[in-house]
Amino acid sequence: MSRKAVFFDADGTVCDMKKGVPDSAIEAIRALVDNGHEAWLCTGRSRAFVSWYLEQIPFTGMISACGSTIEKDGKRLFNKEMTPEVAKLSVEVLRKYGLIPVMEGADFMYYDKEEYTDEVNWYASLITESLGDKWRPIRGNEDCMRINKISAKMTEGCDAEAALSILSEYYDIIRHEGSSSFVGNTIELVPKGFNKAVGIAAVIRLFAIPWEDTVVFGDSNNDLAMFEYAATKVAMGNASPKIKELADYVTSDMFHYGIRDGLKYLKLI
Repeated sequence: MSRKAVFFDADGTVCDMKKGVPDSAIEAIRALVDNGHEAWLCTGRSRAFVSWYLEQIPFTGMISACGSTIEKDGKRLFNKEMTPEVAKLSVEVLRKYGLIPVMEGADFMYYDKEEYTDEVNWYASLITESLGDKWRPIRGNEDCMRINKISAKMTEGCDAEAALSILSEYYDIIRHEGSSSFVGNTIELVPKGFNKAVGIAAVIRLFAIPWEDTVVFGDSNNDLAMFEYAATKVAMGNASPKIKELADYVTSDMFHYGIRDGLKYLKLI
């Protein structure tokens, strides 16, 4: 079998905000690499928010912030950032229309703890804990934020459409399905022209990986671009309807050996 490059989404695919990464997923990805294949993280999280439980997986490299940051063997190769002026404008617009900005960068994430609370998202404190010294408040950093993307949190009565009509000049918009899911009340704003497929395309070009050897695992709508792009697509059992429609194979969820079974189905382990 030819050497495959397998790209894994993070949340809902290989990790859970509370429970971390299942041992079965770590063991399966380790076996994949031991068999001579490449394993890449391909996440919507910014690099600053690639938590310790993801760092323990033997990834060949990482694509983070929906294609905005690329690294291999611990070396950062590319990092697309919004200008500080656009970042500041984004905060002002989101707040004006009742959304809460979570500003995501490769080195830091910026949000105000009194605004972004567990009442807004049950996992807000878990993010703060995971970030450690990579957290920064927006207050006091309005003019110097270095960000790749934004997770805008919707609140009751917000006017998301008004905010997005302004910010769509600068960002591509990713909407999520399912109000009870990890990302149910989140709208992601990614730099124009960037997505996970763009990140994968850059990686295979840089490292001379044939397109037909690309495999993706994912579950949510920020995986749509890479599912439309890759040669082989595996959806997790908990995936959104759109992801399942595009999949070549639907495995079980991560806590029921979904990564292991998906890789076995493809005969990669």
